[in-house]
Amino acid sequence: MTEQDNDKRLAPLALAALGIVYGDIGTSPLYAMKEVFAGVHAVPVTPLNVIGILSLVFWSLVIVVSVKYVAFIMRADNRGEGGIMALMALALRKVHDRRHRSAIMLAGIIGAALFYGDGVITPAISVLSAVEGLEVATPALKAYVIPLTIGVLIALFAFQRKGTAGIGSLFGPVMLVWFGALALLGIVNILDEPGVIRALNPLYGFAFFSAKPLLGFLSLGGVVLALTGAEALYADMGHFGRRPIQFAWFGFVLPALVLNYFGQGALLLEDPGAIQNPFYRLAPDWALYPLVALATAATVIASQAVISGAFSVTRQAIQLGYSPRMEVQHTSERVIGQIYLPGINWSLLLAVLALVLGFRSSTNLGAAYGIAVTGTMVITTLLAFIVVRHLWGWGLVRSGLLIACFLVIDLAFFAANAIKIEDGGWFPLVFGLGVFILMSTWKRGRQLLRERMASEAIALAPFIQGMGPGLILRVPGTAVFLSGNPDAVPHALLHNLKHNKVLHERVAVVTVRVEDVPHVPEAEQIAADTLENGFFRIVVSYGFKDEMDIPNALDRCASLGIVFDAMSTSYFLGRETLIPKLGSEMCLWREKLFIGMFRNAGSAASFFNIPPNRVVELGTQVVL
Repeated sequence: MTEQDNDKRLAPLALAALGIVYGDIGTSPLYAMKEVFAGVHAVPVTPLNVIGILSLVFWSLVIVVSVKYVAFIMRADNRGEGGIMALMALALRKVHDRRHRSAIMLAGIIGAALFYGDGVITPAISVLSAVEGLEVATPALKAYVIPLTIGVLIALFAFQRKGTAGIGSLFGPVMLVWFGALALLGIVNILDEPGVIRALNPLYGFAFFSAKPLLGFLSLGGVVLALTGAEALYADMGHFGRRPIQFAWFGFVLPALVLNYFGQGALLLEDPGAIQNPFYRLAPDWALYPLVALATAATVIASQAVISGAFSVTRQAIQLGYSPRMEVQHTSERVIGQIYLPGINWSLLLAVLALVLGFRSSTNLGAAYGIAVTGTMVITTLLAFIVVRHLWGWGLVRSGLLIACFLVIDLAFFAANAIKIEDGGWFPLVFGLGVFILMSTWKRGRQLLRERMASEAIALAPFIQGMGPGLILRVPGTAVFLSGNPDAVPHALLHNLKHNKVLHERVAVVTVRVEDVPHVPEAEQIAADTLENGFFRIVVSYGFKDEMDIPNALDRCASLGIVFDAMSTSYFLGRETLIPKLGSEMCLWREKLFIGMFRNAGSAASFFNIPPNRVVELGTQVVL
């Protein structure tokens, strides 16, 4: 593709990025300033404080989002893909020490768990803060805020099974109108109080901190809400590419956000009482209801992006071995990334509704928001150091100084939010801890299971030599056995031979491998060997964002000279029954948890897209 073609596609891709990437950070003006001046650790509304907070917000957007994420972290792409799981896979690429690899994987799991905690709060606080605009229009509507919020959220999650391919094209234009409204409302109020522009000078931020160090530190817990969604810039890079996201940020999103925050600051300088809801107070009375409708649409789009991100991260976790198989439904025939996971969807909805009913206001939710966001930011910075140091080859001093600058800011935000744990910050931590326990237990349990199976495995080569003509009854057709080790005899094959006393004329031992890249080119996915006595060894490699389809992979073996007839091919899958054991390498309660997850995992046939009517399952017992 020529540079001219790329330029032609830049504007449409940047518009699409507005709808998918910037929904979360774009709806932060609804609650960020309100949380700073009216939240748990409220900052008094004085001219010095308002200018100081605006300076902190502006320079946080510049340093954390513009410099750290847009200019730096987005360079750490895993073949075009971003996000915490992709970054973890990238960091593991050049690290071979077992302890270091375990630490990196642990950090990746914690980051993914915190992402889910953030994903639960974003729909709740965004939609609730938008609907709260009705209270500003008339206090008589206050009783309807919670019911309307719940109705919008239920409709949003119920719609997920239909996918977003049909309405996704509307996201960009709606968010374009939203950011335009943010900028316009900000400009109108800045013109009434132009002195607010002083906040562009970082010295006002330093003055605020030096005058009241403790208050300045506590205020960071609210200031960081202006940065929520920064991780989405990196996570969604694979959908649009780096350049459109950067173009949209510097060309439209950042100016609109700064103008709106400064507009809210100007309003507070003129009328400190507007802190009840500084965002909606920006608008004239006649514009309140249209603004509530537009804000609700924007927050639904922001929530949609977070929900889709949860689906995507879960599928990556499944393919990388950090989560059991789950039902994955494809909602678009044209867009491969449009997926729906019913289990994740309804679990998120229940957690989101519990948040709305438990906290009942965006101010209360503001105390819970931030801890998961800042935790993820810290882990991203640490993983980025490993990539910069080992993959990019930067020197220790150079990489250490740069990462240390980012890490100091991240840790300051994290520490300020940690103080809010008892005021609601415990919720995303508890939710994330639950996800972490599940993911780490599954990863460790699968490792133990592989070790147990490997200890009982028989080498494939001598086994095949013992299957010569006349030694065992062979029946027509092809049998496909899935195996985690291409050099060992699959347990399902041994059980079939033991109980049925026959082998098929053609036997294919298929091993599926997931590489630490998002996609493996089709030409490099399949490696096949023709062995003795009608046996074949096939290794199929996928990326962690590829669709796994074993029948399709076998069809493509024809280009390697191995032809499979789909109608005469049977797939033999092992189904292990796990038995807990006292004194195992994993404590008993985690063993039982793993067994429960293993028992309820989705079927391998569905996961690998194998026709159910051609599957034979053979059971075996394994003592952990």
